[in-house]
Amino acid sequence: MPYTLADLKPGQSAVVSAVGGEDALHRHLLDMGLTPGVKVLLQKTAPMGDPVEIHLRGYALTLRLEDARKITLADEPKA
Repeated sequence: MPYTLADLKPGQSAVVSAVGGEDALHRHLLDMGLTPGVKVLLQKTAPMGDPVEIHLRGYALTLRLEDARKITLADEPKA
């Protein structure tokens, strides 16, 4: 069953499988490095749960939960 970036708990990581959103939002998410195949780590959430801070490609990115729900994830491959 697919899950989204908003479903991760702090310390969990996964791989982006698809990026949703409409037009400008979709392009903006891709421009920020959220592309299929990239590994993301949920670093922390704000006290009320929104926004969330993720780490990817060597930098930190903060997203609103509404936007995080548009990022579909897959489990990391087992080594």
